[in-house]
Amino acid sequence: MTVDQERVERLTRELLDAIGEDPDRPGLKQTPARMGALYAEFFAGIGEDPAVHLERTISVSRGPAPDTLPSGAVLLRDIRFRSVCEHHLLPFAGVAHIAYLPGEQVVGLGALVKVVETLAARPQVQERLGEQVADTIDENLDTRGVLVVLDAAHGCVTMRGGRQPEASTLTLAARGAFTDPVARAELIALISPSIPTPHSEPRSAASGASGARGPRSGVHVTRPGGLE
Repeated sequence: MTVDQERVERLTRELLDAIGEDPDRPGLKQTPARMGALYAEFFAGIGEDPAVHLERTISVSRGPAPDTLPSGAVLLRDIRFRSVCEHHLLPFAGVAHIAYLPGEQVVGLGALVKVVETLAARPQVQERLGEQVADTIDENLDTRGVLVVLDAAHGCVTMRGGRQPEASTLTLAARGAFTDPVARAELIALISPSIPTPHSEPRSAASGASGARGPRSGVHVTRPGGLE
């Protein structure tokens, strides 16, 4: 579905008029066009199928690197995302952490980022976004378990109502083996140090377990920089 930018522009003019502003004054004259372009970007995922990003998979045993068969989960941390809350049409933004326990097929790490971006580019609530990401991966990849953790600051909490600028929301969606709290405990431990406050940056990869594979953990940890 393509956003009707011309209609958004007309409605923005009406909105400005409704709040007592003059849409033709110099500071607001280009605002309707800007809002049309903004909504086209923010809601580009409406009607798009996130599963298309998972169509190209790699056979672990018969692929180009059969010696890299994962013995445990693959964890991609600190995927920056932003979406729009469907309750007040205010933004919420934060980081997503995705882990999956692969079977015979794995997927390029960049595909996981695109799944998040597609599902976030529509009116959302954080709880549903995490569940949709987990379902998309679970239903379209050969996995034995999926874990999706989202940590985000919401404009409807930080800028209105109670106005709590430091508040963030943490949600967790699990499928398969990771529905067992014991089974996902190691992943939660790896994710927890990297969960930022709303105004901080994620810790650098050099500061902890990122990129390291312990002799018993079998967990591959990756950050989204330089993804294929």
